[in-house]
Amino acid sequence: MTILLYLLYLLLPIALLLLGSVGESWTNTLLPSGFTWRWFIEIAQDGSFRRSFVTSLLVAAATCLCCALLATPLAYALHHQAASSHGRVSAAAGRLIAALPVAVPALTLGFGYVLVFSSDALPWLGSLPLLIAAHTVLTLPYLTQSLLSDLRHLGLHTLEQSAATLGATPWRQFSTIALPALRHSLVAGPVMVVALSIGEFQLSNLIASFQHRTYPIVLLQAFYGATGYACAATVVLLLLALLAAGVSSRPTQSLGAAR
Repeated sequence: MTILLYLLYLLLPIALLLLGSVGESWTNTLLPSGFTWRWFIEIAQDGSFRRSFVTSLLVAAATCLCCALLATPLAYALHHQAASSHGRVSAAAGRLIAALPVAVPALTLGFGYVLVFSSDALPWLGSLPLLIAAHTVLTLPYLTQSLLSDLRHLGLHTLEQSAATLGATPWRQFSTIALPALRHSLVAGPVMVVALSIGEFQLSNLIASFQHRTYPIVLLQAFYGATGYACAATVVLLLLALLAAGVSSRPTQSLGAAR
């Protein structure tokens, strides 16, 4: 019974969005009336939605790449520091710093970026690189913690010691032992980063310029118009998330079958 109530609570809003996106009219009624595809057609013809959609995909892809390049060596270094008796304090401090973007509200980070990057010395507010960097800072802890969790359960210490006795350098140990062992996390983890980046609103709304507005920013404006139009725009975002999850599951299944 509890599971059914949870599923109802989870799926009912999605079902209402789907109905509203194809409803002709939905005003002061429990369910929409009529059937139409015109809301999706209007979204496809709206230049602001097309630009924001492309911007969100570009920012999410760049954020995913940056997080993968930063989180992998960061998690590896924190794991080895935690395993060392001399580096446990620095490892704990490193994990604390890496997790700060999760603890600090996105609005606080956003206002900080506004203060720092709107100055004459750093006039980068509203630029696409700053937006990508902000999304990277916001999503990096999630991928780092995911990789750290895998490293703690993989038991690489013995393999790396054996490789070291055979003359393998630290870089060779990392590239030939740690990276292949983390292949599942490096496939599935960035999907979480993409989902967080595409759905992020608070930070993007503060630092994005009109030219580089992301999809959630334009989506908010849609809710001031027709209900069907807003529902259809939200369904597009939902389909994008489902597509990302589907694409990520295929290489993950392939890697599992290869093992």
